[in-house]
Amino acid sequence: MDEALVHIDRFRMDFGDNTVISDLSFDVRRGETFGFLGSNGSGKTTTIRALLGIYRPTSGTLHINGKPFSPENGSRLGYLPEERGLYKKEPVIDIMTYFGRLKGMDRNAAKAWSLSYLDRVALGDKSSLQLDKLSGGQQQKIQLGVTIMNDPELLILDEPTKGFDPVNRRLLMDIIADQKTAGATVVMITHQMEEVERLCDRVLLLKNGTTEAYGTVDEVQNRYGGRIVRLKYSGRIPPSPAYEISLVEQNYAELVLTTDVDESNILRQLLDAGVTVRGFEVTKVSLDDVFLRVYGDQNVAYQRELSGV
Repeated sequence: MDEALVHIDRFRMDFGDNTVISDLSFDVRRGETFGFLGSNGSGKTTTIRALLGIYRPTSGTLHINGKPFSPENGSRLGYLPEERGLYKKEPVIDIMTYFGRLKGMDRNAAKAWSLSYLDRVALGDKSSLQLDKLSGGQQQKIQLGVTIMNDPELLILDEPTKGFDPVNRRLLMDIIADQKTAGATVVMITHQMEEVERLCDRVLLLKNGTTEAYGTVDEVQNRYGGRIVRLKYSGRIPPSPAYEISLVEQNYAELVLTTDVDESNILRQLLDAGVTVRGFEVTKVSLDDVFLRVYGDQNVAYQRELSGV
């Protein structure tokens, strides 16, 4: 598990006078699911394109299996780009069979696998339709199927569930989890933090082309305050070295605990300061909380778009 399948070291990417990535280094270990996270424009897609040889890096090392990626090794890679694209005027089953053969499967095996996958994602009755007759979400399921055909060693998934309702999002997350169980290494780019908490072993938060945080999900959560108090109250919350006040609304506040102090001591501090406490809940800081602390409000509109709000 500790062996690196993807190795990026001191990667820099310039476009003219604009430095998009600066001194980026990280590994993706064989067999893990890795969350590659960041706000829009942080450099995630640029990094993946450089890793896959689409962009030539200004400097640094980007390796898959110990060497630069080449199309000759593409059958062991499954890449789902954010910009989807398949042959829209061809029947679904023909498209999937064609891509299966490109990935080293024979025609019969590719067709059988495709029909089984279509049944799993509730598209078994759509196999003979032209792709452009399907809805956007249905087309996205086909694209994911093409991506995971023939059990690739490495999966790179850019916003794999964008635009899906909760039922279909859970279905696709189950499919991705099955790929990991089968031995695939998965790199996920997503703004859905609950997906990261469910699936990812480690994460990297990229901000302005550099590493903001890197480690296990727990390590990143603990770095930004492992515990948070959700407080319903009236009165004035006193300052304290034991917490930071991260949110204040009418009769509601969130306190990020900055020390290992017992929660009961925080409650006692508040009561001794004359605060009337109507609700006191201690929870672990979520990755959503971390994401908002790192990137501020710049992604709020995008998060709402993803959730359909």
